[in-house]
Amino acid sequence: MKHLLLSLLCICTLLAKAQDSGAVHLADPAIFLHNGLYYLYGTVEGRAGEGFQVYTSTDLRHWSLSPKNGGYALKKGDAFGTAGFWAPQVFQYRDSIYMAYVANENIAIAVATDPLGPFTQRVKAPLAAPVKQIDPFVFMDGGKIYLYHVRLTGGNRIFVAEMTDDLAAIRPATLRECIVATNQWENTANTKWPVTEGPSVFKHDGLYYLVYTANDFRHPDYAVGYATSKSPSGPWEKYSGNPILHKNMISQHGTGHGDFFRDSDGGLQYVFHTHYSLTKVGPRRTAVLKAALNGQRLVMDAGSFQFLQKQAP
Repeated sequence: MKHLLLSLLCICTLLAKAQDSGAVHLADPAIFLHNGLYYLYGTVEGRAGEGFQVYTSTDLRHWSLSPKNGGYALKKGDAFGTAGFWAPQVFQYRDSIYMAYVANENIAIAVATDPLGPFTQRVKAPLAAPVKQIDPFVFMDGGKIYLYHVRLTGGNRIFVAEMTDDLAAIRPATLRECIVATNQWENTANTKWPVTEGPSVFKHDGLYYLVYTANDFRHPDYAVGYATSKSPSGPWEKYSGNPILHKNMISQHGTGHGDFFRDSDGGLQYVFHTHYSLTKVGPRRTAVLKAALNGQRLVMDAGSFQFLQKQAP
């Protein structure tokens, strides 16, 4: 019996490796659509001290690492940070392309003329803050710029603040807390440091949707929920049916910390990461699925779930 169990374990390991062959391994991913081409960014598993890689795709299925700058859109030394390059978000503002990102548990914003980079800073500095902060998401609405982000204070808590027009700072008087873990699904381990993180925001029919992930990223119950508000600053009402994306829906652990984007047909999609397997956290795998609004209710289409794959040479 012992030999049979060992054989089965070996077979399962080989099958997992075969399935993972060619998979994209970026955690905390984001996708930016620009001039008909999709750009994928994320935390580089095992090399988060080097910067951010960028992949491109025309179909959201097959991805090629950029041939530019060694595959990196932002490299250490070109902008703020020496370690912990996490959770990038790329967006267009005025005539330039910007990347909001984390390094050294601070938020910084770099700029480029091309989504492939290189993203740089003239002054290599983070946004000023009295606490550590991570997971930026820049959202523009009604002529104002909002920075949704996570502050490490009594847990990972999601905040929002208006930004200055030059993206160099927040307006402190506008800082508001949005989301903190209070529901059972958000802290299944009942830890003293509850976690809500990875905010992504969009607007539909005058209603604002703040999508977030709860639980520690290493926990199998890492899962996605959302809250709504009539104002980008809140107050936010959590959806009573949360979580809307969790391990039982797609048979994968650690589902979350992603970004919403519109595809080339205008459809709403969510890119996110999962654990490497049911028994191992990393390197985390990048996946995507479709989403839709049923009235005011946000619904994830589990049947459209797919892992992203590297383009064969």
